Amino acid sequence: MPAAHIGAGAPAAANPALLHLILDVLDDNKAEETVVIDLRGKSSLADEMVISTGRSNRHVGAIADKLVEEIKKGGHGKVVVEGLPHCDWVLIDAGDVIVHLFRPEVRAFYNLEKMWSEGRPVEGALS
Repeated sequence: MPAAHIGAGAPAAANPALLHLILDVLDDNKAEETVVIDLRGKSSLADEMVISTGRSNRHVGAIADKLVEEIKKGGHGKVVVEGLPHCDWVLIDAGDVIVHLFRPEVRAFYNLEKMWSEGRPVEGALS
């Protein structure tokens, strides 16, 4: 299932090869409800954020392990991973793209899609 895009008309990714690889691995490993959020102009953390769901702790952990392996194998540089011991919420920082993998209940609780939606103020803008 193709990923949904949140942002200004789903602009071209800053690192399209990395984003494409991530989305392919998520799809191949049966991740669910994958969403891509364009962060350009909203945050300097990364250019895109990918949010996806696994069915269980084990599924989230397996997806995360495979994703890290493929990002490294693809030569996309250093990857920082947090949350692997419990696998409720695993964050994978691949530089231009940050990936959040959740169990369904945890994703619903934190609701990152709403937090990073169109209405979010632009970084550095005055209130």
